[in-house]
Amino acid sequence: MEILSQYGFILMLVAAFFGFIMAYGVGANDVANAMGTSVGSKALTLKQALVIAAIFEASGAWLAGGEVTSTIRSGIVDAEAFKAVPELLVYGMIGSLLAAGTWLLVATHFGWPVSTTHSIVGAIIGFASVGVGTEYVHWEEVSSIVGSWVVTPVLSGILAYLIFMSAQRLIFDTDNPLAAAKKYVPFYMVFAAFIMAFVTVSKGLKHVGLKLSTGEGLLLCLGIALVVGLVGKLAISRLKIDPEADKEMHFNNVERIFGILMIFTACCMAFAHGSNDVANAIGPLAAVVGIIQSGGQILDKVALDWWILPLGAIGIVLGLATLGAKVIRTIGENITHLTPSRGFAAEIAAASTVVIASGLGLPISTTQTLVGAVLGVGLARGIAALNLSVIRNIFVSWVVTLPVGAGLAIVFFYMIKTIVGA
Repeated sequence: MEILSQYGFILMLVAAFFGFIMAYGVGANDVANAMGTSVGSKALTLKQALVIAAIFEASGAWLAGGEVTSTIRSGIVDAEAFKAVPELLVYGMIGSLLAAGTWLLVATHFGWPVSTTHSIVGAIIGFASVGVGTEYVHWEEVSSIVGSWVVTPVLSGILAYLIFMSAQRLIFDTDNPLAAAKKYVPFYMVFAAFIMAFVTVSKGLKHVGLKLSTGEGLLLCLGIALVVGLVGKLAISRLKIDPEADKEMHFNNVERIFGILMIFTACCMAFAHGSNDVANAIGPLAAVVGIIQSGGQILDKVALDWWILPLGAIGIVLGLATLGAKVIRTIGENITHLTPSRGFAAEIAAASTVVIASGLGLPISTTQTLVGAVLGVGLARGIAALNLSVIRNIFVSWVVTLPVGAGLAIVFFYMIKTIVGA
């Protein structure tokens, strides 16, 4: 307690700095995953992806990020174990942020798309195991999270496969792909908009003081989706395309239409990512700030300080802008060849999976969800369409992330403890 009162402000500054590093790593690695399909399919340039990420990542974090933040902060470790020595939880959370942030920057340097959720959960498990003992880790909570890492890529892969095959049947395999695209693409836009609106209304509006019943929320989501569909239909109808062109030119024109749709799905994916993965950076930081401001008390619920979410959002955007290109290439170009129609199927499938998980308070891995969706799209064209060596490297990087996060957190935990003199 005395240490927290004596060094509280300094520890809070250190936690904020390491939280920023973690958010920077999330932006460089995980947001690059979210934007990879859009940039890889040439639907968006890197600059355009950055603008979309800046707006919708911040919106997702602010409106729908609170549910997952509470799971990361208190659901993995039994807070009761630290009530006698709250400073250990402060050291551990600071060490976890530095450990996960360091690993993300290393992985990004090599272009490995790793999971930020793996990194921070592994780090928290690591410091808690040596700080208070493995018996205080909520292994049942951890096992459900780990289970979601297996289930969600499969689900998003199946969903992406079905969406892509529906587009193939309804549009590309018809006698007039262009006319079919103009007919059906607005429906895909409605679906994408409904998914994004649903998580905003169901989990986000309560944070800004608006409370709607389930029926009112669904009606609002449907209204937003229909408006987006009408705007999309209008935009598609204004495309000037030669109807006498050959079928290959028709395919290219259809991809142009899906390019418009990719803007909507990129927004959807960025919002979904912001709502789910901002917790990886600000969850431990919120825990540290809450303990220090309460004078050493570990409270069940801690209100986020006004500056925490903006700090996470700024770090995420800067990370994408400065280091995101390598991981974008891995996801968008190296797993399988993506066109706007394939990228759309992958993005909307992953976004649907992530926003549902975020609403349930389950911190799934956006990386694994999106890679699963890209694999689903690739498999729709046959196993030969996949770059198996790249996929193998990605899976290996996933396996080592959790133990590396745990190991680094243990090292940093003891270093911080020694420096402070506890």
